[in-house]
Amino acid sequence: MNDGVNGVALAVFIIFFLAVTVIGFMASRWRRAENENSLDEWGLGGRSFGTWVTWFLLGGDLYTAYTFVAVPAAIYAAGAAGFFAVPYTILVYPLIFTFLPRLWSVSHKHGYVTTSDFVRGRFGSKGLSLAVAVTGILATMPYIALQLVGIQAVLDVMGVGGGENTNWFVKDLPLLIAFGVLAAYTYSSGLRAPALIAFVKDTLIYIVIAVAIIYIPIKLGGFDEVFGAASEKYTAAKAGALIPAEAGQWTYATLALGSALALFMYPHSITATLSSRSREVIRRNTTILPLYSLMLGLLALLGFMAIAAGVKVTNPQLAIPQLFEDMFPSWFAGVAFAAIGIGALVPAAIMSIAAANLFTRNIYKDFLKPDATPAQETKVSKLVSLLVKVGALIFVLTMDKTVAINFQLLGGIWILQTFPALVGGLFTRWFHRWALLAGWAVGMLYGTLAAYGVASPTQKHFGGSSKEIPGIGEIGYIGLTAFVLNVVVTVVLTFALKALKAPDGVDQTKPSDYTADAGDPGVAVELPPATAGSAH
Repeated sequence: MNDGVNGVALAVFIIFFLAVTVIGFMASRWRRAENENSLDEWGLGGRSFGTWVTWFLLGGDLYTAYTFVAVPAAIYAAGAAGFFAVPYTILVYPLIFTFLPRLWSVSHKHGYVTTSDFVRGRFGSKGLSLAVAVTGILATMPYIALQLVGIQAVLDVMGVGGGENTNWFVKDLPLLIAFGVLAAYTYSSGLRAPALIAFVKDTLIYIVIAVAIIYIPIKLGGFDEVFGAASEKYTAAKAGALIPAEAGQWTYATLALGSALALFMYPHSITATLSSRSREVIRRNTTILPLYSLMLGLLALLGFMAIAAGVKVTNPQLAIPQLFEDMFPSWFAGVAFAAIGIGALVPAAIMSIAAANLFTRNIYKDFLKPDATPAQETKVSKLVSLLVKVGALIFVLTMDKTVAINFQLLGGIWILQTFPALVGGLFTRWFHRWALLAGWAVGMLYGTLAAYGVASPTQKHFGGSSKEIPGIGEIGYIGLTAFVLNVVVTVVLTFALKALKAPDGVDQTKPSDYTADAGDPGVAVELPPATAGSAH
């Protein structure tokens, strides 16, 4: 790693950071509505975004700075097993094509802002809605923290903040400044800020990857040299491989499938989806978003290039920033660092908004202040979005970064347990609300305990997300095993509860709601209070 500050790269980074800061604050005037005091406006951008804005917003939301850093870092450290992210992003788009338009339609029809709003309206259960909301918030917090870890990795490689012995305030000051700016324009502009900044972020990332995939192999002597060097390293270290080993195929397949099922359960994915202006916008996006999967496959190859370039880092998360520092001219290294840094700001903003919306609509309004006005909801959501970011910042500054990574893996296991209630509810009312809640609890409990028991060379607990599958004996993704248990419990208890004629709750939706479009008769309405009999 180079000593001192890379002044040219830092200057370019600062220029781009200042540019997106201006864009973030100006976004408050973009498509400004007459009444800004509603979650529809602040938290969903007025539900007004078209195909391209939604495409950039979803891309900026799903392909984060941590993706940019972690996917090739996994390849750098463990070989082809890290490519699991590519097949899972291919699997996810046919899946979401089947249910996202239905979720958009029913949410548009009833004014739902969050997935918990839908679950409560569909099953008449505040308890199940609360479970989905709390899971979403818990799973999102470490995800936001990892975006700050991505920014910190870039700052470390540029030499900003001094060495390990530097005063903590001086060392973390650049991150504190970035956080403060992010918090300010998110508070001011809501979802419109990351929607506009996403154009800059995704354009930069595409440029950097296009240049890297051509320029770096040329400097290294071609792809033959790149793959040859990687193969030699894995052979010598007896760790990793150019293709997944047979023993790891169950892990690879279950991790890819489980991740595909979980991706659009995250609150930020749904927030970006519900900001679209029509059902057709969602359908179009599910057909063009796979372009990001192509980008991701090329991005993953940077892990092999880091090996061939002789990058030596103790933390694999620094491998790609260091590769850019070593291989690119300083000015273009600054562009690459800006792509990663801005790639952290966009999803961090959307995630904090999504978590705040869940708290406001499904905890504050449902349990603390049922008569909250739209203006009060918006004020609370803005404040909570700040608190969420502060929590993520404290997490990053006070804890080992590997802890943040492990908790993000745990978040993926947790969020998958909301799939039966959300996706199942979009297609059938057969599941009983109490059975769904019990299935969620079993999945959460098993997933958490199983992950707690996984050790790694650096962690005694929560050291990974794979463990032996009960009854099969193969190593597989804990989240998918927990999901299967969740579904089994839900189905069995639904049969039992229906046989016992347990109260089924009130469904506030009707079949035509799931295919409604923006121009159809009817307007979005506030979610009515749940009756006393449905508060389970």
